[in-house]
Amino acid sequence: MRILSIATSPFDDQKPGTSGLRKKVKRFQAANYLENFVQSIFNTLQGFAGETLVIGGDGRYYNAEAIQTVAKMAIANGFGRLLIGQNGLLSTPAASAVIRKHGAFGGIILSASHNPGGPDADFGIKYNNDSGGPAPEKLTAAIYAETQKLGEYKIADLPDIDLSNLGDHQFGDTTVEIIDPVADYRQLMRSLFDFEAISGLFASGFTMRFDGMNAITGPYAISILEDKLVAPAGTVMRGEPQPDFGKHHPDPNPTHAAELMAAMMGDDAPDLGAASDGDGDRNMIVGKGIYVTPSDSLAVIAANAHLVPGYAQGLQGIARSMPTSTAADKVAQALGIPLFETPTGWKFFGNLLDAGKASVCGEESFGTGSDHIREKDGLWAVLMWLNIMAVRGQSVAEIMTDHWQKYGRNYYSRHDYEAVDKAAAETLMNELRDQLPSLAGLAVNGMPIFAADDFAYDDPVDGSTSKHQGLRILLEDGSRIVLRMSGTGTEGATIRLYLERYEPDPDKHNLDTQTVLKPLIELADELAGISRHTGRTAPDVIT
Repeated sequence: MRILSIATSPFDDQKPGTSGLRKKVKRFQAANYLENFVQSIFNTLQGFAGETLVIGGDGRYYNAEAIQTVAKMAIANGFGRLLIGQNGLLSTPAASAVIRKHGAFGGIILSASHNPGGPDADFGIKYNNDSGGPAPEKLTAAIYAETQKLGEYKIADLPDIDLSNLGDHQFGDTTVEIIDPVADYRQLMRSLFDFEAISGLFASGFTMRFDGMNAITGPYAISILEDKLVAPAGTVMRGEPQPDFGKHHPDPNPTHAAELMAAMMGDDAPDLGAASDGDGDRNMIVGKGIYVTPSDSLAVIAANAHLVPGYAQGLQGIARSMPTSTAADKVAQALGIPLFETPTGWKFFGNLLDAGKASVCGEESFGTGSDHIREKDGLWAVLMWLNIMAVRGQSVAEIMTDHWQKYGRNYYSRHDYEAVDKAAAETLMNELRDQLPSLAGLAVNGMPIFAADDFAYDDPVDGSTSKHQGLRILLEDGSRIVLRMSGTGTEGATIRLYLERYEPDPDKHNLDTQTVLKPLIELADELAGISRHTGRTAPDVIT
């Protein structure tokens, strides 16, 4: 086996975002583009000679080719053992679980999460460390710095590795093991949840529809829900992963999971509807005639976690991203545990989880998880709901009604303006940022503003500070308006507008969300000039 050293030159667009490097497939297919970024990861890491590296991806277009490149480069750079999901597949939460179970040095995950797939769509790559979590900002900054000076990369001169059959292959000093992508994850779920209680729920006639969105979670959901928990065959729809996700957008929200939403709002709706995304780390929860916002889902999970075996001892704390509603804050206060408000990006939860400060975490962008791994976990959240429903014997609507009566309701919505001209988006944000110091104490459209700031986060574990994490406008009645630019897109800019209004009166808990939030929507446009800067009269996606 020969180790080749290939001369190369830096690319100027390899700065990782909040979830690794994401670009169009065609960019990754450019000569040396993928290789440069992978070599930059390896050059930045230290002490991995002879260690274990986990490799897998969500099965999107170009995943198969990229897996071969990453594996051959890992062999050339001196890893002693590679654990690769069969056929190159591993959901993001499963990859985190495998890293942790096998004591791996780290892992390389090939995914663009909820972004579309296909030859003209998106691809991505990120490095996870030995905790199973995404690389911290300090490491991603170092990787980017390396990409700017890279002059060569190493790759083993090998034919493609057979990824279809389980078992070991030996290449020089490196053992390549093809593993069952579901087995370790399924075992972990079995240790956390009362599978007997959930099986009993299905045996009682409980019905469910899980939308795999032709993405990676399909095989996991079939194995766990249908095979282990004996949910009726066909419970999982669109369960076969496809490179282009069946030409659909694998983002589990009411817009992109329209078929599921229609079924759940119909006369013959199942008892529970759920969906996951491209790489399996996101989730959507829907009951008969009721959509549960991710913010409310986090709050309900935290309030009821003690009913689930893996969390019966109680929670150490709750963490949420800043744009996520404050519903979880009220649960934390009632439980007498800390609530941590972080920037968007799951990596910010990692320090809190590792330090034992938080047990459950969540983001409004359909991500929920716990300290069982270091990624958000879509199927885990669905199993949490199933276990809670099995114990409480209540429907989703009944659980939500009880929750709002106890804690009040946080009416909440996110409006996405996608593929906006980047310069226009930046102008919008900069102009609003300049207004912030003068907003406190003003009443705009008859709505008094209590405070306004550009959110910054001081990490309580490592002392680092992250600035410019979103613009916040806080009203005296507890309502919030938040604006930020997303870091997960590959085309133009995505402006996210977050709107929240707290309502303690149970008699006002069944109103239409967008109607309740309309004054805040108008206030946001008045202050930020969204329609003026973007030319849009409505958002592309409402969640």
